[in-house]
Amino acid sequence: MNTNEILQGFANKFNQSAEKLFFSPGRINLIGEHTDYNGGNVFPCAISLGTYAAYGKRDDNTVQMFSENLPDKGIISFSLDDLKFNKEDDWANYPKGMIYFITKTGYKLDHGFNLYIHGNLPDGAGLSSSASIELLMGTILKDVFSLDINQLDLVKMGQKDENDFIGVNSGIMDQFAVGMGKENQAILLDTNTMEYHYAPVELGNNVIVIMNTNKHRTLADSKYNERRSQCEAALKLLQTKLDINSLGELSIDDFDRNSYLINDDVLIRRARHAVFENQRTLKAINYLKENNLEEFGKLVNASHISLHYDYEVTGKELDTLIATAWKQEGVLGARMVGAGFGGCAIAIVDKDKVDTFKENVGQIYQREIGYAADFYIAEIADGPREIAITEVEK
Repeated sequence: MNTNEILQGFANKFNQSAEKLFFSPGRINLIGEHTDYNGGNVFPCAISLGTYAAYGKRDDNTVQMFSENLPDKGIISFSLDDLKFNKEDDWANYPKGMIYFITKTGYKLDHGFNLYIHGNLPDGAGLSSSASIELLMGTILKDVFSLDINQLDLVKMGQKDENDFIGVNSGIMDQFAVGMGKENQAILLDTNTMEYHYAPVELGNNVIVIMNTNKHRTLADSKYNERRSQCEAALKLLQTKLDINSLGELSIDDFDRNSYLINDDVLIRRARHAVFENQRTLKAINYLKENNLEEFGKLVNASHISLHYDYEVTGKELDTLIATAWKQEGVLGARMVGAGFGGCAIAIVDKDKVDTFKENVGQIYQREIGYAADFYIAEIADGPREIAITEVEK
């Protein structure tokens, strides 16, 4: 994205020059879907697509925000003295929630500011545009107000923003992947213990292709919260005999031996996905370490099958993309990513076959669904950061 255009947009909108420029990535999860709120392992990475913001200081207590992605919403304005959720503030509630939690923690913000935001993450595509903007705001506040706050605390505030301010009962994976991202590395995170380590993603002659269904989905309106409560109900039934705090603590054998305690077809399938997906994730890391990309790809495929049959979060658009991707030459594996019900999928594809892959999958998707899918190459990137504004750009 051309950063000069963002700086120019800021100047046009707020009639001042931007003082600082920031970027926050989106994320994909290589494997480990819907395990983060079940105390399991996830394996996400930050990507080079994300959200940019130009910043300028104000002399009063007002915050003004404009998004180039949602220009019809205009400039959204609020005071640092009144940080409650306001439905009319629309997308700006995400950054506002971060300001709220940072000030609630005791940090002082002694002036307002103007913010011009432009992202190249497809809206509602399941690449975590909300976590991207939450960590973007946290990074800006930390930098501009010289706040002594560590990155993990910012990540936790991002999740709190999503859960308690916006009202989406999400796990911590999205904010963690965005906030802690490192170039060319994915993060194995145990959401039960919050222990994590980085693992190089070496895919040989293969690249990760993001496939966007272009079916918009809003996480808060999806069945995400319903799936979470179903897993909690299954856990409660297992806890009548087992001393466990999360589904992520169970091995496949543990689950098989004790699923009679659940005794409900739907709840068994939901919990089975959480348990099996967690174990798939741990196996997948080992295959990557061994450079066994073929077996890694098979686990990626198995993840999608489980999300389709046991968790039922795929839908016609995602299933069409994946079933078509599986038939293409040079594809190691493919699956949906994110909450589901639309959004995006990933495929691991031989880089020499990418053009043919896009053409074939795109044609079949257009014919079956009636509108086009979009395709992007995902580069694994660093987390949120300031981008230097050169004198030339100023």
